[in-house]
This record gives sequence, structure tokens and C-alpha cells, in this order.
Amino acid sequence: MAKDLKNKVVVITGGAVGIGFETADRFLQKGAKVVILLDIDEKQGVETAKILNSKYGANKAVFYKCDVTKDLDAVTKLIYDSYKYVDVLVNNAGILNDLLLKKTIDINVTALIEWSFKYWERMRKDKGGNGGTIINLASIYGFRIDQFLPIYQASKFAVMGFTKSLGHEYNYKRSGVRVVAICPGFTETKLTANVQTWDNEGFGKDLTVFIKQKAWQKVDSVGKAAVEIFENADSGTAWLIEGAKPIVAVA
Repeated sequence: MAKDLKNKVVVITGGAVGIGFETADRFLQKGAKVVILLDIDEKQGVETAKILNSKYGANKAVFYKCDVTKDLDAVTKLIYDSYKYVDVLVNNAGILNDLLLKKTIDINVTALIEWSFKYWERMRKDKGGNGGTIINLASIYGFRIDQFLPIYQASKFAVMGFTKSLGHEYNYKRSGVRVVAICPGFTETKLTANVQTWDNEGFGKDLTVFIKQKAWQKVDSVGKAAVEIFENADSGTAWLIEGAKPIVAVA
């Protein structure tokens, strides 16, 4: 499969801001045909599409309002009615709030799995598709553990397991669909602006000190990593981007 973004039709969940927006921008820089931005925030999504279209040309970015936990079938129909095929799905939508257990699993795990299977089935060459790539946003917490975010960490461990299984060489060979994961370290986004844990009161200053000691990076580092991973990664692999350092494969 050609690991080249030129003329690719790309769908990005949670695409209105942060890592999703930056990934869309970087993919368009590399020649993507169109980025389809999906987000629950309609006002920001419309504005993001407008910004990208002013930068790259009319209709290079399209926005659909979308709740990934509810709108999979309806939005997918809209996309395929308009574009006939999708080359790349980026499962970027996510939540970081350990006070919301069910919502965390619904968005970070269940929705990601449902979207992956929906597009994997459409893309697979053994069922008449063109092949493609699914990129799942995991986290350093997909393979590291600390004491502060057990629910979020559980959700990202699930993403890693799912990615490595669906992206297994056996599945790739029969489908032509590559499945890979990006594992960002601490990144300056809306999600990390106010971290909510299962025991905010109990952790107190310990959590504040812990967070401040981390190697933080901006979203542009993750956007660059997304391009590099798309262009180089084999199916079933996961890649760390931490502290704006070069990407590293993780087991």
C-alpha cells in the first residue's frame, strides 16, 4: 500500500481543535485531497474548516457535526454518498476525565472500536474496497501506568490492544487495511487544561507537582508525528511522540 497522503480522502473525529485540527492541517500540507472534520462542537468545526479552506483552497476541508457515540451510521452515509471512498480514518475524538467512567469508555473505547470496524469493512480489499489506513489516538497511558488516572489509562490500554489485534499482519494481509496507533505524551490541549481524576481531593499537591514535572509538547509535534507515522509505520504498530522528540516504536 502506498504510504503517501497525496489525493487521500481523510476522516478525522474530534477534528475541530487540538491534535485533530493539527493533523488535518499537516495532512493537507502533504497533499490530501480533502479532510472531513467530525466534531460535536459545531461552531468551532465550521470555523476550523473555514481556516483550512482559506489556507489550502475551497472544499479541502469539510465539517460535519458528529457525536461519535451516536452518529456513526448517519455520518458515514453522508461521507460515502459524497466521496464514494475513504482512504484514512483518524480516531482522534477522546475524553480525559476520570470522574466520568461510562462516558470515558463510551468515547475512548466503544466509539473508537465501532468507527474502526465500520471503516475497516468499507476499506478492505477482499470485500471490494481500495485498502486504507486507520490511525487510533492512544496515549503514553496505553503502555505506562501511574496512580492518578486509572480509568483513562484503562481506556487507552484498550485502544492499544484493539489496534495491535485488528492491525495484526494476518488481518492486514487479507484486508489491505493498515491499523496503527499514536501515543502522545503530555500535550497542551483542551483535554489536559484541567485534569480531573477519580480522587481530586486526595491527590492534592502531589498531582500538581507530577503534572508540572512532565515533558510537555504542543500539538504541532503530534501533527508532525501523525504524518511521519502514516508515511512509515507498519500495520499493528504503535508510536510514541513525547516531549517533541523523534517518534519511537513502542511494544
